[in-house]
Amino acid sequence: MGEILEEFFQRPYVAAKVAEGRLPEIWAAVVGSRAAQETLELRLENHILHVRIRSSVIRQEIFYQREVLQGELNEKAGVRLVNAIIVR
Repeated sequence: MGEILEEFFQRPYVAAKVAEGRLPEIWAAVVGSRAAQETLELRLENHILHVRIRSSVIRQEIFYQREVLQGELNEKAGVRLVNAIIVR
């Protein structure tokens, strides 16, 4: 039974949905606790991550690091979850 569940969770669609559910946890691990506290919204639509951040300083830093963050988020998720990041 364990092997069947493991195989099920390794399917690309299922793995992506599980990673999407863990997105707030993954985001906090990548950007750090301070930036995670300032994050008001994380929304994933068609592999585009929409992020709303309260602090203008953190927002600007996240904006400039989008490509690096995208790679780290995908690496931690274990699947290609984010193709682009839009920061507001």
